Amino acid sequence: MPPIIKEWSDSESIQGNIKEIQIEDLLERNPIVLDDSLINEYLNNRIILVTGGAGSIGSEIVRQVSQFNPRKLIVLDQAESPLHELELELRSRFCDVDFEFVLADVSNLKRLTNLFNKENISVVFHAAAYKHVPLIENNPSEAVFVNIIGTMHLANLSTQYNVDRFVMVSTDKAVNPTNVMGASKRAAEIYVQALQAKESETCFITTRFGNVLGSNGSVIPHFKKQIAAGGPVTVTHQDIIRYFMTIPEACQLVLQAGTMGGQGGEVFVFDMGKPVRIMDLAEKMIKLSGFVPYEQIDIKVIGLRPGEKLFEELLNDSAKTLPTHHKKIMRAKDQVLSMDEVNNFIIDIASAAEQQNNILVVKKLKELIPEFLSQNSIYEELDKEVKIST
Repeated sequence: MPPIIKEWSDSESIQGNIKEIQIEDLLERNPIVLDDSLINEYLNNRIILVTGGAGSIGSEIVRQVSQFNPRKLIVLDQAESPLHELELELRSRFCDVDFEFVLADVSNLKRLTNLFNKENISVVFHAAAYKHVPLIENNPSEAVFVNIIGTMHLANLSTQYNVDRFVMVSTDKAVNPTNVMGASKRAAEIYVQALQAKESETCFITTRFGNVLGSNGSVIPHFKKQIAAGGPVTVTHQDIIRYFMTIPEACQLVLQAGTMGGQGGEVFVFDMGKPVRIMDLAEKMIKLSGFVPYEQIDIKVIGLRPGEKLFEELLNDSAKTLPTHHKKIMRAKDQVLSMDEVNNFIIDIASAAEQQNNILVVKKLKELIPEFLSQNSIYEELDKEVKIST
């Protein structure tokens, strides 16, 4: 029987009575496990760069790559303290791995060029990105600098310095985007696909998945804090649903995708089972923590955040889905724009971002990505303008 709050002594905290939640318990499916023999073939004795390496996904990619005997593993991030903490952990756990920890911003071309010039990098795992939907909705220019320009710099350098494989971490929010974050990631996807079509020797691969359970800033740690504070747990909409996967699953997809990119330009997505209703997730977390929903810990609906939609998609309507040798991974082929066309858009978007003209940034993103229709956002007015003009 769960503890009754009024029976606790004053010296006891709510935190002390919360049961530990296993992230896997929140998935309504069995965890996905991939074969790592092919992964070993292309990571062993290679120089590997992981951008965003101190983040939730990036750091787990680094941990997993460390087990495949890389010749050197370069971990790049702009967040100083998380990078420092990760360095302490990795040097302790993987004494035989040659690590280099690089404090850098992916939008800094000169810094990246020096790195590629110095190191004979074979594989790039590009996980660096701004990802928080409401924050990016209010700061579109910053999403351009990191998510689009940063990706462009890394992709161009990978081609220039003959990198073998470039694996980009994307998101289901890039499909039929309703927010600037998703649109910026879709723009990055479009760029690397166009670069691949230009007959780059580098194999460019995109991995696209849903929400990652337990990642920094995700719903799970947010709910945990709210439960620890005694509630209420806040849900943005009664019917909102999301696909979920664990951090190790997400990183296995990224590593496995590097073995699958035959011609390059592919987008790989997981079969993550059925989407999870966030209201059900909140109730389940409260119960797993040892409390009774609505009685001991309340749940409140607070309304959709700017740019948020009720459900996410992993494929757009025009994408062709093909099977792969793993039944849990699908391959999509999107329509590809010419590099000249994409470059013209990127130049305009970057120029607007340099001017900090957020309206123009979003307008140009909508021109590049016609399916980008804003929801619950000030930028909905731009969609009305486009509709009138057409």
